[in-house]
Amino acid sequence: MDTFPLRLGELPWTEVDALDRERAVCILPVGAIEAHGPHLPMTTDGVIATAMAEAGAALLAAHDLLPLVLPPFEYTTARFAAGFSGTLSTPPEAVRALVVGAGRSLAFHGFATLAIANAHLEPAHLAALHGAVADLVAAGTLAIFPDLTRKPWALRLGDEFKSGACHAGRFETSVVMAARPGTVRDAARRELRANPASLSVAIRDGKETFEEAGGPQAYFGDPAAASVEEGHATIATLGAILSEAVLAALGRST
Repeated sequence: MDTFPLRLGELPWTEVDALDRERAVCILPVGAIEAHGPHLPMTTDGVIATAMAEAGAALLAAHDLLPLVLPPFEYTTARFAAGFSGTLSTPPEAVRALVVGAGRSLAFHGFATLAIANAHLEPAHLAALHGAVADLVAAGTLAIFPDLTRKPWALRLGDEFKSGACHAGRFETSVVMAARPGTVRDAARRELRANPASLSVAIRDGKETFEEAGGPQAYFGDPAAASVEEGHATIATLGAILSEAVLAALGRST
């Protein structure tokens, strides 16, 4: 029963019922459905979040915990990419309610620890997740959310990420190349020029769309410089961030 990885959506209820609640850590991968340049899939953030969840799960299992990876949650606020075909955006209050609802349902079944592996960095989305965590904690769930935009986590994710020019750029493209290579339009990727416009700076300046922020093709950074090797290294770092956050919340040493 403790074979890795355990994915809730692939188990019959009888096997879920037999899981050890004391050791269980539920991990919710959170992404978005939005434009990621002309070379990456709409579900890029979900791909990254799932890779983070599974890498973190492997590390947590080594600490005699029982990580349970949930189906990804990908319908969320994506206002910055709203002008690009295929982007789906939902109100942040709905996101908060759904995450809280999922956490409370898990708690009802005895799963009292929930970690969020999130790869969608839009401010309204992040605020919804922080709000959901606060609601769950108030209700008695140990909810853990290492926000990659905050210290110390952001400092571990490379220069492009720290520059803010990282949507569908080298950072994200490398991870998708490693985790889901068949979804990358590689010929298009190799032809893209680097876009140094910082999305994080644009957000601070009050910009509200990718177009206003200087991303007319819905990418920021340097996707042509991405590599599978960097992707695997980044996934390992993301998994370590998730694992360390969970272990710290549980009062365990890393």
